[in-house]
Amino acid sequence: MFWVLLLLLAWGFAGTACTLLCLAAVRAASVDADVTATGRTRDLTLYEAAFLSGGPARVADVTLVSMARQRRLLLAHTGWATVVDPRGRDEMERSVIGAVGPEGQCRIAPVRARAAGAEAVHRLADGLVRAGLAVPDGAGTSVGAAVRRVRGAALAVVALGATALLLPVQSGTPRLLIGLWFGLPLTLSLSCLALARIEVHPYSRWASPAGQRLLGTLAPGPAGDECSSLTAVAVRGVRAIGEPELRAALTHRDRPGRE
Repeated sequence: MFWVLLLLLAWGFAGTACTLLCLAAVRAASVDADVTATGRTRDLTLYEAAFLSGGPARVADVTLVSMARQRRLLLAHTGWATVVDPRGRDEMERSVIGAVGPEGQCRIAPVRARAAGAEAVHRLADGLVRAGLAVPDGAGTSVGAAVRRVRGAALAVVALGATALLLPVQSGTPRLLIGLWFGLPLTLSLSCLALARIEVHPYSRWASPAGQRLLGTLAPGPAGDECSSLTAVAVRGVRAIGEPELRAALTHRDRPGRE
């Protein structure tokens, strides 16, 4: 009867994950309803669009690209950032300059990491959360996180079911019946995933449903327009950068032990 213990474990994984997914969906719907009822709609700034699309790291990328295109920051394809103009025009730019350090030159990777963790980005995130456009940081309760948890639970149920079927059966219970019992928590998990796909897709780690709707309203500007190009980077990431050398600088990977 060891398979029964495995079945209980499978139900525990599936039940917990599906319950958390339902709670996350209810919370997201509640926040979305509050935003809609109060009419708190507005245009997104470039940094806000970047955060809702890709989180703090995307905000740092957009700032770096903006400064590089204005020739106030040099980003080499070898992975180095050099400050040309030490006067930042806003909080984000000052955070990047501060992340480079007093010497005015630093590897791009640590600059991006420090800029993403800067206080200015935290304040931006807090403002978006208060407006109901972003998911609270560190909550782990976003719909996207809950969906990933249910997927993991479904895989765990399959693994536990396979283990149970491979074990020698001493109680005389048919293996087909054991498989059917494990099919129940698997069906629960897959059903929750299907409902989430229908009701709350696309999933986002950073943007709430209201934030996703605002992101969907961002219209591209004329071809070659710098603001439109930065908007594309904010929404799609560094792969949207048109300049090959600038894209190479931001996708450069330092080798282990390299300073």
